[in-house]
Amino acid sequence: MRIAIGADHAGFHLKETVAELLGELGHEYHDFGAYNAEPSDYPDSARAVAEAVAQGDFERGILVCGNGIGACITANKVPDIRAALCHDTLSARQSRENLDANVLCLGERIIGAELALEIVRVWLAADFSGLERYRRRLAKIAELEGT
Repeated sequence: MRIAIGADHAGFHLKETVAELLGELGHEYHDFGAYNAEPSDYPDSARAVAEAVAQGDFERGILVCGNGIGACITANKVPDIRAALCHDTLSARQSRENLDANVLCLGERIIGAELALEIVRVWLAADFSGLERYRRRLAKIAELEGT
């Protein structure tokens, strides 16, 4: 799977850990920054990742910032992006199965690395169920975007 990843300075260390896992799992990924822990702005990396996923260059995206909220809000401003902030495996799985989330957001200051890696594993392994009720709801969301 082709995955876009990104972070701000507050998510840099966890992003590096997630990138290592992606490589171990055999996924191809592109890092949209931050490339160090120097202060940076989450909207920059979140926008880059979200646009790359929305354009179809990557199948999914993963964003990390301090609490995950800013990156999630930013990514969801891009049409056709369904970013989900997940701090447990149940929400990660359901974000894929029920909502067809294509961007996972994590908060480095909220969860530890081991839990984050388990969330990533679960999220990557889960697929959209395609059930009619979920397709109907996603169509209503797309209507709001004008897509």
